[in-house]
Formats: sequence, structure tokens, C-alpha cells
Amino acid sequence: MQVISGKYKNLRLESPNDSRTHPMGSREKLALFNMLQPYLDGARVLDAFAGTGALGIEALSRGAGEVVFVEKSAKVAKTIKNNLVKIAEPTEIVIGDIEKYTAAKPFDLIIADPPYDHFEPAQIQTLVSLLTADGILVLSHPGNAPEFKNLELIKTRSYAAANISIYQNA
Repeated sequence: MQVISGKYKNLRLESPNDSRTHPMGSREKLALFNMLQPYLDGARVLDAFAGTGALGIEALSRGAGEVVFVEKSAKVAKTIKNNLVKIAEPTEIVIGDIEKYTAAKPFDLIIADPPYDHFEPAQIQTLVSLLTADGILVLSHPGNAPEFKNLELIKTRSYAAANISIYQNA
């Protein structure tokens, strides 16, 4: 697994030896970040369900100002820490459940790639309160794009079993 584009292009990232973590495929990640490029410059980003941290690191590589990584597993969070040693960027790692996370200031962009086998739209709804007034939430999900209170669906794309939807705070 590696960074696809930007200042850290081709940087190899570690992946934990944990079957619960399944990093997004390169094709899907490329499509995702091509859609997100207009929102990245200097953005404050939350990488929810961070796993390896690959999505947040890709955001930093492409111009995000700072990234907060939230990961439930302390073991997996060590992988994020190991990957962040390779770059010098403003970041924070939070270990815990995303639905219990609170932020001191809102995010311009939230990237959520939850485990598909435990996908719960109610968990994603809790993230809406963490967005700026015109913030963007991008969600990788199974099936059709779920609806969320106070979010407007901007676009959805399908890539095999993966679906990527972009929402804006309404």
C-alpha cells in the first residue's frame, strides 16, 4: 500500500496484520481523491475509522492542512503512528469509538470508511455535528447511499462492491 499522489507520492505505508482492517483499494482511493481535490487545500480533515491512516495521509499529501485520525483499536493505531513517522505534518491520533469523539473545532472534511460488515448509518449521523457550516463528508459504504439529516448528497460513484458518496452540510 502506498500514497498515490501529491508530495508523498509512492511513499510505502505499513498495514497491520489484522483481518478487521481492510484498506481501500488503489482504484477506489484514486477516484475518491480526484473527487475530493477541490476541498483539500488547507482543510482540517477527520479520518474517521482511520485503520492504517492511508486516507488521511493521502489527504495531507494532496494539500490538507491537518488531519485527526480516529481509530478504535489501539493495536491498529500503532500502525498509523508508524506511518506518520515518515511525514512531517500536523496530525493527531485518537484511540476510541468515533461516535464518542468530540472535537474542539469543526472539520472542513470528514472521510469515513467504516467496516462494511458493521456498517451503521447512525454512527455516520453522529459525525454531522463535527462539520463546519459548509463542510463535506465523504463516505465509503455498501449498497445505496444512505440519507442523513442535515446533509445533502452531492454525488455517488460505484466501484465493484464499494460505493463512495459525497455529502455537504446543509
